[in-house]
Amino acid sequence: MPHSHLIKPLIGDHYPMIDYGKGVYLYDTAGREYVDACSGAVTANLGHGMEEIIQSIVDQGNKVAFVYRSQFSNQPAEDLAEYLHERTGYPWSFFVNSGSEAVETAIKIALQHWQEKGRPSKRRIMSRWLSYHGITFGALSASGHPVRRERFDSNIGDWPAIEPPYCSKCPFGKTYPSCDLACAEQLEIMITRIGAENIAGFISEPIIGAAGGAITPPKEYYRRVKEICKRNDILFISDEVMTGCGRTGTFLALEQWGVEADIVAVGKGLSAGYAPIAATLISDYVMDPILNGTRVIMSGHTFSGNPLSSAAALSVLRLIESEKIIEGVESKSTYLKNLLGKLKNEFSFVGEIRGRGLLLGIEFESTSKEMGSAFTSSIVAAGVENGILLYPAAAGIDGRRGSAIIIAPPLNSSKRELEEVYKRLRSTFQTAEKNGKEV
Repeated sequence: MPHSHLIKPLIGDHYPMIDYGKGVYLYDTAGREYVDACSGAVTANLGHGMEEIIQSIVDQGNKVAFVYRSQFSNQPAEDLAEYLHERTGYPWSFFVNSGSEAVETAIKIALQHWQEKGRPSKRRIMSRWLSYHGITFGALSASGHPVRRERFDSNIGDWPAIEPPYCSKCPFGKTYPSCDLACAEQLEIMITRIGAENIAGFISEPIIGAAGGAITPPKEYYRRVKEICKRNDILFISDEVMTGCGRTGTFLALEQWGVEADIVAVGKGLSAGYAPIAATLISDYVMDPILNGTRVIMSGHTFSGNPLSSAAALSVLRLIESEKIIEGVESKSTYLKNLLGKLKNEFSFVGEIRGRGLLLGIEFESTSKEMGSAFTSSIVAAGVENGILLYPAAAGIDGRRGSAIIIAPPLNSSKRELEEVYKRLRSTFQTAEKNGKEV
């Protein structure tokens, strides 16, 4: 095999060469078929090879592929911002290239909001343990993902301050609902310790993704969090990079808790993987002091608001709406959960199955004290062997010794395709047992 000059996730390891994708399936150059049970990185919300989306990119490319945001606006970006306003109620959109950048922009805007209001001491961002907000320094500072933090700990902010709403392994040793939401009340305690006058915002994922394998809070959790933030004059930032754009059965996951954040980061499913784009959505409350002050948000990237990416995202969102795809997510979720429940009865190492919509997590359990990333990697590798792609996730209250995967097929998957996910996942677990992995 010829030497590769491309840096891959594990340098020197072998990765199959992708050839093409169609719907929920991917095919490599050796002709092997994979069911994309995790939509890549919970991104390909409509699967692969959607001709109408590809055509929208071609059509825009025939007009103009790039303009610089400080010189021109462009119609696809304008139309996408208008669509997001109509769909979410947020009147302001700042387009970037990735979820990490959307989170960075959200943090910068939160800080600038208070600066423009004459309250520069409010510069601390609070977040939770068992969270992941991105790999850039600001987003990583907000991330409570011990494994991804450790190499850069001396260079990033120490922002995680409270425990996650992890009911099955409650860090407080309590049981819902008699716990009185101790995980949310801890936010009030930490605000008191740090001082509300020093805190600009609190950021959280509605459903914890890579750092927790679809950990889902109780129904009252976000109402309590929003109340605490509002009472203490702290902006509530929702990281919906993974959960947004219909993944959980509503356009934004927070809708299911009846709560609105002050700032929202979306990405991944925004273009369903057809082009790089993410967005920071901002309320009038946050924007007003900036509009009445400098009128400049100190953020931006060369490819921000790119017309090709904006055209792709607009095509994706219009297709999701016209085909009523979000409306079908809940029934598919129930169907898939029931299938996954069979695995829990068959394999002793299958623990909690959780999540919302088509963002589902399986946490693995063991008679030994440790499982960790090695077991997750073995499951993912067995998945490839059995023609199914799975998304690895951390788990366990310390974020190190637990093991989980995320199951997140495209939102337009058919029941037959969901059954194929189940069949190949079952074969994967059988392979793991056969290989003699400790469980």
